[in-house]
Amino acid sequence: MSAWSAVDHAHMAHALVLAARGTDTTDPNPRVGCVLAQGAERVGEGWHVRAGEGHAEVHALRAAGARAAGATAYVTLEPCAHHGRTPPCADALVAAGVARVVAACEDPFPKVAGRGLETLRTAGIAAEFGLMREAARDLNRGFFSRIERGRPWVRLKLAASLDGRTALGDGRSQWITGEAARRDVHQWRARSSAILTGIGTVLADDPALTVRLGDDPPERPPLRVVIDTHLRTPATARVLDDAAPTVVFCAPDAVARNRGIRPERVVSVPQHVTGIGLAVALAELAQRDCNEVQVEAGPTLAGAFLHAGLVDELLLYLNPSLIGDTGRPLLQLPPLESLDERTRWRTLDMRMVGADLRLLLRPQ
Repeated sequence: MSAWSAVDHAHMAHALVLAARGTDTTDPNPRVGCVLAQGAERVGEGWHVRAGEGHAEVHALRAAGARAAGATAYVTLEPCAHHGRTPPCADALVAAGVARVVAACEDPFPKVAGRGLETLRTAGIAAEFGLMREAARDLNRGFFSRIERGRPWVRLKLAASLDGRTALGDGRSQWITGEAARRDVHQWRARSSAILTGIGTVLADDPALTVRLGDDPPERPPLRVVIDTHLRTPATARVLDDAAPTVVFCAPDAVARNRGIRPERVVSVPQHVTGIGLAVALAELAQRDCNEVQVEAGPTLAGAFLHAGLVDELLLYLNPSLIGDTGRPLLQLPPLESLDERTRWRTLDMRMVGADLRLLLRPQ
């Protein structure tokens, strides 16, 4: 591994900050930032804003102009080397005369993987990889999950009282958390490729499953996904309006019972003993270019995702209140034989959002 200097770290850290500006808009493309520097001086910078438009390197090269010649390019992902909706960035870096390229991590996309590096080195450019790799991969954890694992990154959003209850015994639940926490959930929705729920939530709450952060709808509304084994979603459900695209997963034998849902929105998935195959549904979402899926479901479906080992991240909001043991539980999970069978989680982030405590956790 190269001996990265403090200057290298500073420029790559700034490139990662730039990349994060595209968190809500680049989908399904990765979030990428680029800094062009002459020594400690930044002479150009840019980030990928949205799919179909110029990549980070293009914006940085345009900003640097003639000063790109002899500069070092710090990029959070291997420069592309194929013609997609835009020309190859590796070729643009070669044409601009940069002397060195430092990339945080390799691009796993088959049309790129290793080819960007090869293009640069063939042109005589010193190309190095690995600086702040983990931070760059985490920024694009959904993209890497889709390409490397064939399924999206799954974030399970939960909200409960301090005693782990999500509603009264009769199902009334609005609202467990405060306004600040609810707005925060919409920020997480905005970065997601899809928002997934179950038929129980659709029938009980009739959610819209849209991003509501201001007066203007997002340029790229997340796909709305309903897990509905027996296809009971009413044709009048808000999740089927035209505010965002929707797909409803059901068992193969339920398709014939379609009650007015547009056929292109209905996807049959093989049925298991406990319902439709969630892993198969996630693979289908990956085929639809979904990087991050946010699950917002009741205790049965949330528990099914956890029990199947399909949850990569927990987004948990705890309200400082108590509901009591007659309230509805946070999750439904199979009984354990011993405490050693507990699923253990590590806390990545813990902060107050209004009056509520927000925890971001991943499996140990």
